[in-house]
Amino acid sequence: MKKFDQINVIPFIDIMLVLLAIVLTTATFVVQGRIPVTLPESQQVESPTKDNIEITLTIASDESIYWNDEAIDLESLNQRLKGIETQPIKLLVDAETVFRRFVEVTDILKQQSFNDVSILAKRAS
Repeated sequence: MKKFDQINVIPFIDIMLVLLAIVLTTATFVVQGRIPVTLPESQQVESPTKDNIEITLTIASDESIYWNDEAIDLESLNQRLKGIETQPIKLLVDAETVFRRFVEVTDILKQQSFNDVSILAKRAS
């Protein structure tokens, strides 16, 4: 039997580099989320105090509205809010969104008596 004086680590390094590439690619998708939203900056940013926020409304820069990553229109939003009890809502609005769309969504929330709405922003640097 032949004696091994050295261990060939090149295949091991190749495998580790492939695994690193997979982890980095996956982590990028997880951090970015599904809907690209550039949050506006604010000096007074607080994190939501409630852990049971189940509804996330997103207004993208093209004025489209998303209910937990599902695209909906204003009428569908109004109908969905009628069918649920009042609970906390997280509202993400892109910084480039027309203010009119934001007002339309908040009007619907007020009509349905949703008062516990968190509007997210990022802390100004």
